Amino acid sequence: MKWTDINELAIELSEAHPGVDPTRINFVDLMNWVLALPDFDDDPKHCGEKILEAIQQAWIDEVQ
Repeated sequence: MKWTDINELAIELSEAHPGVDPTRINFVDLMNWVLALPDFDDDPKHCGEKILEAIQQAWIDEVQ
């Protein structure tokens, strides 16, 4: 997965961190959690605030 795989990342995060409220996670933790996903393979430097916001919003949508 890459940073642009927003919905897939959100699904993986919700499965890897059940019970976590994605509205309460900070971007540093979110980025580290994405980097720790087993299928994730992208350069950390390609990530920015807009991508993290999109991943967080997709994760919020996923758990609702």
